[in-house]
Amino acid sequence: MKIVIISDLHGNYDALTALPESYDELWVLGDLVDYGPQPGNVVDFVRKKTDVLVRGNHDQAVGFDEDPRCTPRYHDMAEQTRQFCLAALSPQQKEFLRNLPVHLEVERKGTRFYLCHARPSDPLYGYCPEDSDQWEPELKTVGTDILLVGHTHTPFIRHIGSQIVANPGSLGQPKTKTGKAAACYAVWQDGRLELKQFIYPFENVIGKLAKLPVTPEVLQDLATVLRTGAV
Repeated sequence: MKIVIISDLHGNYDALTALPESYDELWVLGDLVDYGPQPGNVVDFVRKKTDVLVRGNHDQAVGFDEDPRCTPRYHDMAEQTRQFCLAALSPQQKEFLRNLPVHLEVERKGTRFYLCHARPSDPLYGYCPEDSDQWEPELKTVGTDILLVGHTHTPFIRHIGSQIVANPGSLGQPKTKTGKAAACYAVWQDGRLELKQFIYPFENVIGKLAKLPVTPEVLQDLATVLRTGAV
């Protein structure tokens, strides 16, 4: 069985449809919307193609018209694109976001997985980087073989004892610390978890962002993140 795991799509339909991987199942760790120009296309794709899916803080924000609680540097980007999403998505698409589970436990081929967007103790908002000392108690709490998370947009696989916590990184707004505009994802196959990335036509996405009702400052920031992986 081959499972492709993606997270933080953020309305980036170009990256989603450029995913160069076949799979038996597609798992999504939340944040379908905000920041990107095509949230409706992403929601519809995920509704049709995804086997396992959890809610992210931006899905929560758009579905329930709430603050996504972003850091100050990303606040204006999140708020202006959230307003666009609220206008662009249909009532049915927003209902889909509202009804997503905040966490799931699944088993495949004898391996137990726990999925959430941020971290189990705070599944929507808990920011926890790779080197945090909080992962060990989080893993003990869930008790599964693998904990899959997103939210930070930064890919990693960390082994703690016999357990693994992994973040596939962001497909739609990657932050790789390398300066490369590469969409990130993970693959689980034959008991092995692997991080992967690929280059996609991000300038096409920036061209679409230029047509959104956002300020020039926000457009510049959104474009810089897509080009460099950082503001």
